[in-house]
Amino acid sequence: MNWLAQTLGEVLAHDAKERGTSEALVTDTVRLTYVQLQAEVNAVASGLQSMGLGKGDHVAILMGNDDKWLVLFYAAASIGAVTVPVNTRFKASELAFCLEQADCRALFYTARFLNNDYAAMVVEVRPRLPGLEFAVNVDDGLPRGQSRFVANVTPDDPLLIQFTSGTTAYPKGVVLTHDNMLRNAWAAGSRFGIRPEDRYFNCRPFFHVGGSTLSALASLVAGACLVTLPTFEAGAVLKMLETERCTLTSGNDTIFQMLMGHADFDPQKLHLRGGWAAAGPQTMRRIMDVMGAKEICAAYGLSEASPNVVMSDWRDPEELRIEGLAKTHEGLEIRIQEGEIQVKGWSVMKGYYKNPEQTAKAFTEDGWLRTGDLGTLTEDGRLRMVGRLKDVFRVGGENVAPAEVEEVLLAHPSVQTAQVVGVPDARLGEVGCAYVTLKDGLSANEAELVEWARQRCANFRVPRYLRIVSNFDSIGMTASGKVQKNKLREHALKEFKLV
Repeated sequence: MNWLAQTLGEVLAHDAKERGTSEALVTDTVRLTYVQLQAEVNAVASGLQSMGLGKGDHVAILMGNDDKWLVLFYAAASIGAVTVPVNTRFKASELAFCLEQADCRALFYTARFLNNDYAAMVVEVRPRLPGLEFAVNVDDGLPRGQSRFVANVTPDDPLLIQFTSGTTAYPKGVVLTHDNMLRNAWAAGSRFGIRPEDRYFNCRPFFHVGGSTLSALASLVAGACLVTLPTFEAGAVLKMLETERCTLTSGNDTIFQMLMGHADFDPQKLHLRGGWAAAGPQTMRRIMDVMGAKEICAAYGLSEASPNVVMSDWRDPEELRIEGLAKTHEGLEIRIQEGEIQVKGWSVMKGYYKNPEQTAKAFTEDGWLRTGDLGTLTEDGRLRMVGRLKDVFRVGGENVAPAEVEEVLLAHPSVQTAQVVGVPDARLGEVGCAYVTLKDGLSANEAELVEWARQRCANFRVPRYLRIVSNFDSIGMTASGKVQKNKLREHALKEFKLV
């Protein structure tokens, strides 16, 4: 089956017609069928138009994953407005930067979320934002209209401006079109095998492309039911997976490790068939064997590519999926230049919004997107992602990719999660430093884990420093469930007095 270029509004209308009374969205407070979801979206689209918002206007959303987030996103898309998702962990200065940089005319926000007082933040930043005409607290409901909204939207129109931290000091706004995201959702969903009868649990924040494209839109394109919670908390997720009988889920290695390491984890209560994971072989094997998600697929991507570049097929042999060896989607190309993965094709962004300098840097002279990630290609064109270029450190002239060392530590029977960074060393320039958490009820000491690594990898890869921690929360996690390597490195420099 081939993809037909469509707008988000067209996909939703098709679902309402074909899937009608089937559930479209389940949260901790709301259940909506496809007909109900479309009615909500149409009323809010009309409400946005009656406020004076329309095609090309930029609309920011600041709240946890819920029905309001999704309805606003779909309503904005329906009238040709562009959604600007705001990271729920942003502080006032970051919020102001994001709203100003993206030329937002409207902001829809909840007063409080995750101990953040957004209402106070909005009062603080609003005087600095003359272009922000509307700041709407949605706690009393979304703007609704009675009249039919009028729209002239095409698949090539911008759908989203996704802020990505990348490697520069300030976040950059990735411009993605309806076709970028919907086609990517369709292509990825075809690979991990999503079907209309599936109940797909989303662990990712909607302000992240893993949540918007690969969860919300993948469900929408398939006519499946999306199940989500306002934020990721392993115990609550396990309960929701059980009660809603979810068949698919997705996330990065940390998310899956946290689920399997939780005191309430009981694979007998799960109904998972598959989904996708951005994780190394040790974690992929455990997702299959321990969680029972036998059809799990390996995924690699980045915001600038809408985001998915390669995805295993759920019918691929287990070993290939465990090893993360996956092929690109039809119409996308990848190449490896000096170790870096580079991408070309239909899912690549239009550029960074109002940032021609960074846009130019993101592409090679012959038009390939630089990913900043390291990888290798097999003879039959399957990609293996090795790590991030910026995370690689040099030990006495030898390059070390943290992911390789993390895999060795994860193979230890007691280790739940492992994170490795490079830290300064007078003789070798840099050496490895590892932080690990242990599985509930199992033990190991630091010397034992260093020795485990020494027996399994080259000397220059063995961590010089290793600490066992209970979690990474205080050190620094991104809202999408990744450990922040820069904060981990700062923490290591202080802890081991390497400053």
